[in-house]
Amino acid sequence: MNPHDYCHDKAAKSGSSFYYSFMFLPPERRQAITALYAFCREVDDVVDECHDVQVAQTKLDWWRKEVARAYGGAPSHPVGFALKDVSARFNLPREQLLEIIDGMEMDLTQSRYLDFKGLQLYCYRVASVVGLLAAEIFGYRERQTLKYAHDLGMAFQLTNIIRDVGEDARRGRIYLPIEDLQRFKVPASQIMEGRHDDNFRALMTFQAERAEKFYDQALAQLPAADRKSQRPGLVMAAIYRTLLREIASDGFLVLDRRTSLTPVRKLWIAAKTWVRA
Repeated sequence: MNPHDYCHDKAAKSGSSFYYSFMFLPPERRQAITALYAFCREVDDVVDECHDVQVAQTKLDWWRKEVARAYGGAPSHPVGFALKDVSARFNLPREQLLEIIDGMEMDLTQSRYLDFKGLQLYCYRVASVVGLLAAEIFGYRERQTLKYAHDLGMAFQLTNIIRDVGEDARRGRIYLPIEDLQRFKVPASQIMEGRHDDNFRALMTFQAERAEKFYDQALAQLPAADRKSQRPGLVMAAIYRTLLREIASDGFLVLDRRTSLTPVRKLWIAAKTWVRA
Protein backbone atom coordinates (compact mmCIF):
# COMPACT_ATOMS: atom_id res chain seq x y z
CA MET A 1 0.00 0.00 0.00
CA ASN A 2 1.47 3.36 -0.99
CA PRO A 3 1.31 6.36 1.42
CA HIS A 4 -1.62 8.03 -0.30
CA ASP A 5 -3.64 4.80 -0.31
CA TYR A 6 -2.95 4.52 3.43
CA CYS A 7 -4.26 8.05 3.97
CA HIS A 8 -7.34 7.36 1.83
CA ASP A 9 -8.16 4.27 3.87
CA LYS A 10 -7.68 6.21 7.10
CA ALA A 11 -10.12 8.88 5.92
CA ALA A 12 -12.68 6.48 4.46
CA LYS A 13 -12.79 4.24 7.54
CA SER A 14 -13.32 7.19 9.88
CA GLY A 15 -16.82 7.87 8.52
CA SER A 16 -16.20 11.55 9.20
CA SER A 17 -18.20 14.30 7.54
CA PHE A 18 -14.83 15.68 6.49
CA TYR A 19 -14.47 12.84 4.00
CA TYR A 20 -17.66 13.83 2.16
CA SER A 21 -16.46 17.41 1.76
CA PHE A 22 -13.50 16.59 -0.49
CA MET A 23 -14.73 13.62 -2.50
CA PHE A 24 -15.59 15.90 -5.45
CA LEU A 25 -12.16 17.56 -5.60
CA PRO A 26 -9.69 17.08 -8.47
CA PRO A 27 -7.31 14.16 -7.71
CA GLU A 28 -4.25 16.23 -6.73
CA ARG A 29 -6.13 18.42 -4.24
CA ARG A 30 -8.13 15.46 -2.94
CA GLN A 31 -4.86 13.61 -2.31
CA ALA A 32 -3.46 16.57 -0.39
CA ILE A 33 -6.49 17.16 1.84
CA THR A 34 -6.70 13.43 2.51
CA ALA A 35 -3.08 13.44 3.68
CA LEU A 36 -3.82 16.37 5.99
CA TYR A 37 -6.89 14.63 7.37
CA ALA A 38 -4.97 11.39 7.94
CA PHE A 39 -2.33 13.34 9.88
CA CYS A 40 -5.02 14.90 12.07
CA ARG A 41 -6.56 11.48 12.71
CA GLU A 42 -3.21 9.96 13.65
CA VAL A 43 -2.38 12.58 16.28
CA ASP A 44 -5.97 12.74 17.55
CA ASP A 45 -6.02 8.95 17.98
CA VAL A 46 -2.90 9.20 20.15
CA VAL A 47 -4.83 11.27 22.69
CA ASP A 48 -8.13 9.39 22.46
CA GLU A 49 -6.78 5.85 22.48
CA CYS A 50 -3.72 6.07 24.72
CA HIS A 51 -4.70 6.12 28.40
CA ASP A 52 -1.17 6.61 29.76
CA VAL A 53 -0.34 10.32 29.60
CA GLN A 54 3.41 9.76 29.42
CA VAL A 55 3.08 7.28 26.57
CA ALA A 56 0.75 9.65 24.72
CA GLN A 57 3.22 12.50 25.23
CA THR A 58 6.02 10.34 23.85
CA LYS A 59 3.94 9.49 20.77
CA LEU A 60 3.08 13.15 20.13
CA ASP A 61 6.78 14.02 20.44
CA TRP A 62 7.46 11.29 17.87
CA TRP A 63 4.96 12.93 15.50
CA ARG A 64 6.71 16.28 15.94
CA LYS A 65 9.91 14.60 14.82
CA GLU A 66 8.09 12.90 11.96
CA VAL A 67 6.86 16.29 10.72
CA ALA A 68 10.46 17.52 10.81
CA ARG A 69 11.57 14.40 8.93
CA ALA A 70 8.82 14.90 6.33
CA TYR A 71 9.94 18.46 5.67
CA GLY A 72 13.58 17.33 5.74
CA GLY A 73 12.91 14.67 3.12
CA ALA A 74 13.27 11.52 5.23
CA PRO A 75 9.94 10.51 6.85
CA SER A 76 9.30 7.01 8.18
CA HIS A 77 5.49 6.78 8.45
CA PRO A 78 3.08 6.53 5.46
CA VAL A 79 1.41 9.78 6.53
CA GLY A 80 4.85 11.40 6.77
CA PHE A 81 5.61 10.34 3.18
CA ALA A 82 2.26 11.71 2.03
CA LEU A 83 2.89 15.01 3.83
CA LYS A 84 6.35 15.24 2.26
CA ASP A 85 4.73 14.94 -1.15
CA VAL A 86 1.85 17.39 -0.70
CA SER A 87 3.48 20.01 1.56
CA ALA A 88 5.86 21.08 -1.19
CA ARG A 89 3.12 21.15 -3.85
CA PHE A 90 0.74 23.26 -1.78
CA ASN A 91 3.12 25.29 0.40
CA LEU A 92 1.80 23.96 3.72
CA PRO A 93 3.63 25.61 6.65
CA ARG A 94 5.33 23.11 8.96
CA GLU A 95 4.58 25.38 11.93
CA GLN A 96 0.84 24.91 11.44
CA LEU A 97 1.13 21.12 11.49
CA LEU A 98 3.05 21.44 14.75
CA GLU A 99 0.32 23.72 16.12
CA ILE A 100 -2.21 20.93 15.54
CA ILE A 101 -0.03 18.65 17.68
CA ASP A 102 0.13 21.42 20.31
CA GLY A 103 -3.66 21.41 20.39
CA MET A 104 -3.83 17.66 20.84
CA GLU A 105 -1.25 17.95 23.62
CA MET A 106 -3.58 20.30 25.50
CA ASP A 107 -5.90 17.31 26.03
CA LEU A 108 -3.14 15.60 28.01
CA THR A 109 -2.77 18.43 30.50
CA GLN A 110 -6.11 20.25 30.54
CA SER A 111 -9.60 18.80 30.95
CA ARG A 112 -11.50 22.01 31.85
CA TYR A 113 -11.59 25.59 30.53
CA LEU A 114 -12.31 28.57 32.73
CA ASP A 115 -13.75 30.77 30.00
CA PHE A 116 -14.40 30.91 26.28
CA LYS A 117 -11.14 32.76 25.64
CA GLY A 118 -9.21 29.74 26.88
CA LEU A 119 -11.36 27.36 24.85
CA GLN A 120 -10.78 29.46 21.74
CA LEU A 121 -7.05 28.74 21.85
CA TYR A 122 -7.78 25.00 21.89
CA CYS A 123 -10.31 25.33 19.04
CA TYR A 124 -7.85 27.41 17.04
CA ARG A 125 -5.11 24.81 17.30
CA VAL A 126 -7.16 21.69 16.60
CA ALA A 127 -9.61 23.14 14.05
CA SER A 128 -8.93 26.66 12.76
CA VAL A 129 -5.35 25.76 11.85
CA VAL A 130 -6.71 22.78 9.90
CA GLY A 131 -9.04 25.21 8.12
CA LEU A 132 -6.13 27.49 7.21
CA LEU A 133 -4.15 24.55 5.81
CA ALA A 134 -7.21 23.35 3.90
CA ALA A 135 -7.65 26.81 2.38
CA GLU A 136 -4.10 26.58 1.01
CA ILE A 137 -4.91 23.22 -0.56
CA PHE A 138 -8.22 24.34 -2.06
CA GLY A 139 -6.70 27.57 -3.36
CA TYR A 140 -7.70 31.21 -2.90
CA ARG A 141 -7.14 34.65 -4.38
CA GLU A 142 -8.25 36.92 -1.55
CA ARG A 143 -6.57 37.04 1.88
CA GLN A 144 -10.03 37.51 3.39
CA THR A 145 -10.60 33.82 2.68
CA LEU A 146 -8.21 32.96 5.52
CA LYS A 147 -10.52 34.74 7.99
CA TYR A 148 -13.37 32.65 6.63
CA ALA A 149 -11.31 29.47 7.08
CA HIS A 150 -10.37 30.43 10.65
CA ASP A 151 -13.95 31.10 11.73
CA LEU A 152 -15.33 28.05 9.96
CA GLY A 153 -12.84 25.91 11.87
CA MET A 154 -14.10 27.46 15.11
CA ALA A 155 -17.70 26.66 14.13
CA PHE A 156 -16.81 23.04 13.34
CA GLN A 157 -15.01 22.49 16.63
CA LEU A 158 -17.80 24.07 18.67
CA THR A 159 -20.23 21.74 16.89
CA ASN A 160 -18.00 18.79 17.75
CA ILE A 161 -17.92 19.86 21.39
CA ILE A 162 -21.72 20.10 21.51
CA ARG A 163 -22.17 16.71 19.85
CA ASP A 164 -19.62 14.97 22.09
CA VAL A 165 -20.42 16.40 25.54
CA GLY A 166 -21.37 13.02 27.00
CA GLU A 167 -18.61 11.08 25.29
CA ASP A 168 -15.98 13.59 26.39
CA ALA A 169 -17.31 13.58 29.96
CA ARG A 170 -16.85 9.82 30.09
CA ARG A 171 -13.21 10.45 29.20
CA GLY A 172 -12.97 12.94 32.05
CA ARG A 173 -13.10 16.08 29.89
CA ILE A 174 -15.60 18.94 29.87
CA TYR A 175 -14.89 21.49 27.16
CA LEU A 176 -17.86 23.71 28.00
CA PRO A 177 -16.36 26.76 29.78
CA ILE A 178 -16.75 26.83 33.55
CA GLU A 179 -18.11 30.38 33.36
CA ASP A 180 -20.95 29.09 31.13
CA LEU A 181 -21.73 26.19 33.48
CA GLN A 182 -21.95 28.61 36.38
CA ARG A 183 -24.10 31.07 34.45
CA PHE A 184 -26.68 28.37 33.63
CA LYS A 185 -26.36 26.64 37.01
CA VAL A 186 -25.18 23.33 35.58
CA PRO A 187 -22.62 21.67 37.88
CA ALA A 188 -19.89 19.54 36.31
CA SER A 189 -21.19 16.57 38.30
CA GLN A 190 -24.50 16.76 36.42
CA ILE A 191 -22.67 16.41 33.09
CA MET A 192 -20.54 13.58 34.42
CA GLU A 193 -23.68 11.79 35.63
CA GLY A 194 -25.52 12.38 32.34
CA ARG A 195 -28.54 14.24 33.75
CA HIS A 196 -30.55 16.34 31.29
CA ASP A 197 -32.78 19.14 32.58
CA ASP A 198 -33.99 22.60 31.55
CA ASN A 199 -30.82 24.29 32.78
CA PHE A 200 -28.68 21.96 30.69
CA ARG A 201 -30.81 22.58 27.59
CA ALA A 202 -30.49 26.34 28.14
CA LEU A 203 -26.72 25.94 28.44
CA MET A 204 -26.55 23.95 25.23
CA THR A 205 -28.83 26.37 23.40
CA PHE A 206 -26.33 29.09 24.29
CA GLN A 207 -23.44 26.95 22.97
CA ALA A 208 -25.33 26.27 19.73
CA GLU A 209 -26.06 29.97 19.24
CA ARG A 210 -22.36 30.71 19.65
CA ALA A 211 -21.51 28.11 17.00
CA GLU A 212 -24.18 29.50 14.65
CA LYS A 213 -22.61 32.97 14.97
CA PHE A 214 -19.27 31.57 13.85
CA TYR A 215 -20.93 29.89 10.85
CA ASP A 216 -22.61 33.18 9.92
CA GLN A 217 -19.40 35.15 10.45
CA ALA A 218 -17.34 32.71 8.39
CA LEU A 219 -19.72 32.57 5.44
CA ALA A 220 -20.08 36.35 5.39
CA GLN A 221 -16.31 36.68 5.05
CA LEU A 222 -15.85 34.34 2.07
CA PRO A 223 -15.13 36.48 -1.03
CA ALA A 224 -17.18 35.69 -4.11
CA ALA A 225 -13.95 35.18 -6.08
CA ASP A 226 -13.01 32.22 -3.86
CA ARG A 227 -16.42 30.65 -3.39
CA LYS A 228 -15.93 27.99 -6.06
CA SER A 229 -12.43 26.96 -4.93
CA GLN A 230 -13.58 26.76 -1.31
CA ARG A 231 -16.57 24.54 -2.05
CA PRO A 232 -15.28 21.70 0.16
CA GLY A 233 -15.52 23.98 3.19
CA LEU A 234 -19.03 24.99 2.19
CA VAL A 235 -19.98 21.32 1.92
CA MET A 236 -18.54 20.67 5.36
CA ALA A 237 -20.41 23.69 6.75
CA ALA A 238 -23.70 22.44 5.30
CA ILE A 239 -23.22 18.97 6.80
CA TYR A 240 -22.09 20.19 10.20
CA ARG A 241 -24.74 22.88 10.44
CA THR A 242 -27.41 20.31 9.63
CA LEU A 243 -26.00 18.13 12.41
CA LEU A 244 -26.00 21.03 14.86
CA ARG A 245 -29.63 21.83 14.11
CA GLU A 246 -30.59 18.16 14.37
CA ILE A 247 -29.05 18.05 17.85
CA ALA A 248 -30.98 21.19 18.81
CA SER A 249 -34.28 19.85 17.45
CA ASP A 250 -33.77 16.71 19.55
CA GLY A 251 -33.48 18.83 22.70
CA PHE A 252 -29.69 18.46 23.09
CA LEU A 253 -29.83 14.84 24.24
CA VAL A 254 -26.05 14.63 24.01
CA LEU A 255 -25.16 13.25 27.44
CA ASP A 256 -26.15 9.65 26.78
CA ARG A 257 -26.06 9.40 22.99
CA ARG A 258 -24.21 10.67 19.91
CA THR A 259 -26.32 12.22 17.18
CA SER A 260 -25.05 11.62 13.66
CA LEU A 261 -26.23 11.91 10.08
CA THR A 262 -26.45 8.83 7.87
CA PRO A 263 -23.86 8.44 5.07
CA VAL A 264 -26.62 8.76 2.48
CA ARG A 265 -27.80 12.05 3.99
CA LYS A 266 -24.25 13.40 4.15
CA LEU A 267 -23.71 12.48 0.51
CA TRP A 268 -26.97 14.15 -0.51
CA ILE A 269 -26.06 17.36 1.36
CA ALA A 270 -22.56 17.28 -0.12
CA ALA A 271 -23.77 16.86 -3.71
CA LYS A 272 -26.48 19.52 -3.35
CA THR A 273 -24.09 22.04 -1.79
CA TRP A 274 -21.32 21.38 -4.33
CA VAL A 275 -23.67 22.05 -7.26
CA ARG A 276 -25.14 25.19 -5.72
CA ALA A 277 -21.88 26.75 -4.47
